[in-house]
Amino acid sequence: MPRMTAARAAVEILKREGVSNAFGVPGAAINPFYAALKASGGVHHTLARHVEGASHMAEGYTRAKAGNIGVCIGTSGPAGTDMITGLYSAIADSIPILCITGQAPTAVLHKEDFQAVDIASIAKPVTKAATTVLEAAQVPGVFQQAFHLMRTGRPGPVLIDLPIDVQLTEIEFDPELYEPIPVHKPAASRKQIERAVRMLNDSERPVLVAGGGIINADASELLVEFAELTGVPVIPTLMGWGILPDDHELNAGMVGLQTSHRYGNANFLESDFVLGIGNRWANRHTGKLDVYTQGRTFVHVDIEPTQIGKIFAPDLGIASDAKAALTLFVEVARELKAAGELKDRSAWAASTQERKATLQRRTHFDNVPLKPQRVYEEMNRAFGPETRYVTTIGLSQIAGAQMLHVYKPRHWINCGQAGPLGWTIPAALGVATADPEGTVVALSGDYDFQFMLEELAVGAQHRIPYVHVLVNNSYLGLIRQAQRNFDIDFQVNLEFENLNSPELGVYGVDHVKVVEGLGCKAIRVTEPDQLLPAFEEAKKLAAEFRVPVVVEAILERVTNIAMSGTDIASVNEFEDIATDASHAPTAIRPLTVS
Repeated sequence: MPRMTAARAAVEILKREGVSNAFGVPGAAINPFYAALKASGGVHHTLARHVEGASHMAEGYTRAKAGNIGVCIGTSGPAGTDMITGLYSAIADSIPILCITGQAPTAVLHKEDFQAVDIASIAKPVTKAATTVLEAAQVPGVFQQAFHLMRTGRPGPVLIDLPIDVQLTEIEFDPELYEPIPVHKPAASRKQIERAVRMLNDSERPVLVAGGGIINADASELLVEFAELTGVPVIPTLMGWGILPDDHELNAGMVGLQTSHRYGNANFLESDFVLGIGNRWANRHTGKLDVYTQGRTFVHVDIEPTQIGKIFAPDLGIASDAKAALTLFVEVARELKAAGELKDRSAWAASTQERKATLQRRTHFDNVPLKPQRVYEEMNRAFGPETRYVTTIGLSQIAGAQMLHVYKPRHWINCGQAGPLGWTIPAALGVATADPEGTVVALSGDYDFQFMLEELAVGAQHRIPYVHVLVNNSYLGLIRQAQRNFDIDFQVNLEFENLNSPELGVYGVDHVKVVEGLGCKAIRVTEPDQLLPAFEEAKKLAAEFRVPVVVEAILERVTNIAMSGTDIASVNEFEDIATDASHAPTAIRPLTVS
């Protein structure tokens, strides 16, 4: 058998498991692994500026393309703890990433050695597995099991911690004999699917709730086919947005307290049957459960058996991979359609599109400073169906989800459950690395942008182009809006008079100077008519210089974005709604005034 260091064996396994890109920051305790990475070749490494940034890059890389597994690498101690947020974000959204950390030598793990921390124990709650490998001969098996776990059942992250002496120990390992462990995914039975379709067929106003599990399973086309066979309207969740195009005649809009459409909530509230596939009934989707569930029958299909009944008890629960289930759903629906046994849903589907044409939010404002709604209107004009949007949390993300348009799976890449500020820049770099010729557009408020803006230098160094739309009101906007309930406006103000950029007034940080100092391009916009030309210029600059290009829109200081704090039947619109087609010129359907 060939002999090599355990670190080299680990690298060879990465390649045989399909890894071609990794993100990380080297350090003393992980240097043997980096030496093996260099000697072996075949894995392109992107040097991050912060190890948390590397973990979010790995997330973006995974989320961008079916089959991808992002890898993030760091040294011992704080490098591992820095990546905990990325691991939490990944497990919350069912995203497989592999985190590899260096560790102090095994002989001193209990002696408070420099940067020695029990990272496996720290990471266990936010991973499918977290292991400190104490025997070099176990390294191949631990890596093999890691990839098996990441892909099996509900996907998720794994951490492997490698003491430096373990990395350096020679073992017998033949890469040519290595084989990945076959992946196991639960599959629905024909009997279960027949029952679910019968329940759907017995209803009058059914909807399909399409979750991120469908995208993870690469089953979006099957969902669309099933919807078209049955004529049932589809409500994508935030994590499932893009499963079918926004302009599809069966897209009934998104539902929720925040990232929802007026017509989406209205359509859902008219339904009497809900088939949820690959979704987790997130609280910001459902709101108060009595309002969400009252008068409706539910079928829930999810890859994780313990997810079924976690939020509320469905009338029928089916543990299954989304692709396996949808394959059977399509098969059964085809048979029933051929036999003429499927109900005609055309009138119900048409009613959902009528709401889509009448219940809209206003986006066209000529105000200076800018209203954020106008920014998204012009983004709809500038960025087409091929655009991959990347964002995390805040009023920018909420308003973006209400007003932007998405047409394909993996084209709305959103950190859903965790929502850490700072996620957007590194995640966008990961997405752009996975799709170097695609159109990647990130969306941030000023605070999300400032959290990890040093990672823009990674885009400049490694020539990773994308466009970053920065909406700046110099406020923690979402928290300020939430503080209205407490009658305070406290510790959420970011404004100050910048001595070096007095032209900014009270908007504080000069993002253009910072971005340019990090080697990227930036454009500041203060007038609504400047937005579209700025977006077009940004696309040209990104293509020419192959670096991130930031378009900063200076917003009015205070805007309240539509949302509810309780239930989907009582969303507070705050702004005037659209009452004329000119109020929402880039809406999916031209406004019809009833």
